[in-house]
Amino acid sequence: MTTGSVRRLPVENGVSGWEAISERRFPLRKLEGAVSADWLIVGAGFAGLSAARRLQALRPGEKIVLLDAGEIGKGTSGRNSGFMIDVPHNLSAGEYSSGGAEATQVEMAQNRFAIAFARDAAQDYGMSRETFDPAGKINAAATNRGLKLNASFGQSLKAAGEKHLFLDAAEMRELTGSSYYVGGLYTPGTVLIQPADYVRQFAAGLSGNIDIFERSPVTSLTRRDGKWTASCPSGSVTAAKVILGVNGHIDDFGHFGGRLMHIFAYASMTSGFPADEFGSSASGKDRWALLPADAMGATIRKITTNGVSRIVIRTKYTYETKVAVGERRMAKMKEEHRRSFEARFPQLARTGFEHSWAGRLCLSRNHAPAFGEVEEGLFSACCENGLGTVKSTLAGIMAADLATGTMSPELNRYMDHPEPSRIPPEPFAWLGINGVIRLQELRAGREG
Repeated sequence: MTTGSVRRLPVENGVSGWEAISERRFPLRKLEGAVSADWLIVGAGFAGLSAARRLQALRPGEKIVLLDAGEIGKGTSGRNSGFMIDVPHNLSAGEYSSGGAEATQVEMAQNRFAIAFARDAAQDYGMSRETFDPAGKINAAATNRGLKLNASFGQSLKAAGEKHLFLDAAEMRELTGSSYYVGGLYTPGTVLIQPADYVRQFAAGLSGNIDIFERSPVTSLTRRDGKWTASCPSGSVTAAKVILGVNGHIDDFGHFGGRLMHIFAYASMTSGFPADEFGSSASGKDRWALLPADAMGATIRKITTNGVSRIVIRTKYTYETKVAVGERRMAKMKEEHRRSFEARFPQLARTGFEHSWAGRLCLSRNHAPAFGEVEEGLFSACCENGLGTVKSTLAGIMAADLATGTMSPELNRYMDHPEPSRIPPEPFAWLGINGVIRLQELRAGREG
C-alpha cells in the first residue's frame, strides 16, 4: 500500500480581473461521499481539462471524475495573460526562442498541435471570438535594445520560413494610442483567450459527460489493491488511474521535490471605461495584445466588450517558497503596475485598477516538464515552464495518451526530454533566483 498526504493546497492571491468579468455557465458541484471511477483527474486547469477531453475521445463510455481544489476560473489557469503562443519563448532565460533551430521547430510543432486541440474544443463548446480569438500577437519594443531583440527574432523567423511583420513607431501608436513604443514584430499564429472564460466554457462543455467536483481539494492519495483513492474533506474518489494536472503543486504531492521553481507573476486590470470616451489617441483600437520584446518586460492587452474597454498589464516576478503572497508585496506590485501603465497611457492616468492579482508559474532549470508515470497508475502532467496555456494543454493530452497506452509520434517526441534538473537548496535558491530575476528586470529597463 502507498500512502501520501498532500503537503499544501492552492491559494488565491488577489482577485483575477479575468475571473471577475467572466460568466459561469454551469452549476458548482462539491464532492460528497465515496465515488468510484475508471479515471481520476486532479486539477481543472488547462492540463486537467485537456486530459479529460482526450480521455473522452480515447475511452468513450468509461467514467471520468475531475476534481479541483477551488473553483474553475479562479485558480492559476484563470490568472494568466491569455496568450496561446505558437512561436516559443523562454521566460527563465529572459529571451525568446533560446533553443537551436531543430529544437525550435519541434517546439513550434508541439505548440501548434496544442492550439489545434484547443481550437477544436472552442468550436465544439461554442466559444465566442471574445473568448478564443486567433488574432496573433505583437512583440512590442520600447527601447533600442528591444528593437535589436525583435530584429534577431525576425531573422530566426525568416530562416524558419515563418510569417511575420515589422511595425514602426507610428503603426504602434495607431494601434495602441501610445507613443511609448518604437517598434513591434507581429506574428499571426498566437490565439488570444479570455482565460477564465476559456476554462469555464471548456468545463461546461465537458460537464454533461464527466463528473466535475469543485471546492474538493485532495488531501491524500493512497494506492491499495491496484487502485488509487483520493481523499477530500467531504468524500473520496477511487480509480485505477490518476492524472495530476496540478502544475507546481506536483511537489506538494511528493514528486519532483527540489527540482521546480515557483515564480509569481503579477497583474492588474483597469476599471472599465467607455471605449470612445478618450478617443483612439488614448488607447488605440478596441483590441490588441502586446508581449514585450524582452521577456522580462510588461505584457499588455486591451479588451473591449459591449462598448466597455479594459487594459490588463502584467509585469514583475518573484521566486517564492510559499504559496501565498503578502499584502505588502501585492501593494508594491500594484504600484509598479501603476508606474508602467501611466508611462504608456498618460491620458488614462485617472483610470484606476479594479483588480490586482498574482499567479504562480512553474519552471525547471533545464526547461523540462514534470511529466510521466511517477508511480504505477499515477501520471504527472505538470511544470509548464512559463507558457501554461499551450504547454499545459499539450501535457494533458500527452498524459492521457501515455495512461491509455496510445502511442504516437507526438508522444514519442514529447517524452524525449530529461527529468527536471535540481535547483540549489534553500536559502541559496531564493537568493540566487530572485537575484537573476532582478538583474533581468533591470536589463529590460523601459520594456518593463
